[in-house]
Amino acid sequence: MNTAASLPPILLVEDNPMDLDLTLRAFNKKKFANTIHVARDGEEALAWFPRWEAGEPLPAVILLDINLPRINGLEVLQQLKAHPRYRRIPVVVLTSSREDRDLKAAYDLGVSSYIEKPVSFNKFIEVAEHIELYWCVLNERPY
Repeated sequence: MNTAASLPPILLVEDNPMDLDLTLRAFNKKKFANTIHVARDGEEALAWFPRWEAGEPLPAVILLDINLPRINGLEVLQQLKAHPRYRRIPVVVLTSSREDRDLKAAYDLGVSSYIEKPVSFNKFIEVAEHIELYWCVLNERPY
């Protein structure tokens, strides 16, 4: 039986306190088995690189907002996908941006999926359930 300690974590990169709370509550309600690590801006997200180099487990998936302070999500995605080891980590953009240019830029940079944040808590729970099922259970990781 897998425990949270034996499962790869999920890295959630989100700066908005309300969206962060909503996401964590949705994951908690679905009883995610994976540990959730939080980075509150792009710099905190990139600060995981040396931690992974030091042996912390790579995440099963990174949930990345685009509109972040200091370093935006597209810049984080670009640096992640430029790294020979980390470029294989699945990245799901989870954002409120409906901008066509953001969607295209994310896919041009190699994002695995692009999801607009649901407004209602019940819809957010559905999204959380799909993320866990696909990215944490069904998806095979190459690392």
